Amino acid sequence: MKTFLIIVPDGGMLFEAAGIADILMQANQFLPAGPDQPRYRISLATTQSHPVIHGMSGLNLLADLKLAELDPRAAWDTIMITGRGTNPEEGAMVVDFIRLAAPQARRVVSVCGASLLLAEAGLLDGRRATSHWRLLETLQTRYPRVQVESGPLYIQDGAVWTSGGVSSGFDLTLALVEEDFGFSVARDIAQDMVMYLRRPGGQMQFSRFHLQTASDAGPVSQLQAWIADHLAEDLSVEKLADRVAMSPRNFTRVFTRETGVPPARYVAEARLAAARQRLEQSSDTLERIAVATGFGSSINLRRSFERQLQLTPGEYRQRFHMRKMA
Repeated sequence: MKTFLIIVPDGGMLFEAAGIADILMQANQFLPAGPDQPRYRISLATTQSHPVIHGMSGLNLLADLKLAELDPRAAWDTIMITGRGTNPEEGAMVVDFIRLAAPQARRVVSVCGASLLLAEAGLLDGRRATSHWRLLETLQTRYPRVQVESGPLYIQDGAVWTSGGVSSGFDLTLALVEEDFGFSVARDIAQDMVMYLRRPGGQMQFSRFHLQTASDAGPVSQLQAWIADHLAEDLSVEKLADRVAMSPRNFTRVFTRETGVPPARYVAEARLAAARQRLEQSSDTLERIAVATGFGSSINLRRSFERQLQLTPGEYRQRFHMRKMA
């Protein structure tokens, strides 16, 4: 029997824990029955003093166990945390538990922001790890000893597994099943539940760079508005600096201070964001989109998408194009 403890902090998206439990129970359905056959025994643990796990949707789950009452030195095959909780006290409880429980577990797993709790417990020091794309910079800044990776949906580094945001926990769970019981079982689950066994692409296709507006309503903020309307023009540092009557060196310093990023990166991200929007909301050809957003050609557009998002513009449009209304 493979004991699987799922720690579910309060106030999160409950479909993570419920979906993961369903995948594991589906694995049990495909495995031979019998007292000597290894299967999953799944337990949900709450961080609250009562058995009800509240979800952000208003729905609730009933936990099997209370984390505060568990012996952290008990042996679990797998311990999974499906979020980081809504308050510091809740997170601290999970960190204290996992720090003591990890040495006894065969593997420790995080979904979405729970990677920050593993990092706080010291389990990610020197390891490759990921998290929700919105939290990657936070993870790297707070825990510089972690080797943060932005692209993968999930990462295994030894006995520690981390996954990206929300539904990537399902991809990770299928990988756990494959490790435990082989490819055929994981494949059968994926086909039965109409899921990808290995989803194409990664987190970067979903992430959006936040184009921060300058803090003051001055030349830089006015220039940002101008850039958005003139993406097809020469937006080199020299040209932009000349437009606001600054030297390139001083302009770069001022722009970076007020927006948080250098002007060249800002322009690149603005062009990528505009191209993504056109792919999502228009039927323009790739060539027209490339020219309008400053990439110059569909070849350059494709190279940027493959480098930044790990998929082609055509693949991006296929996945994210708005549905045509009847």
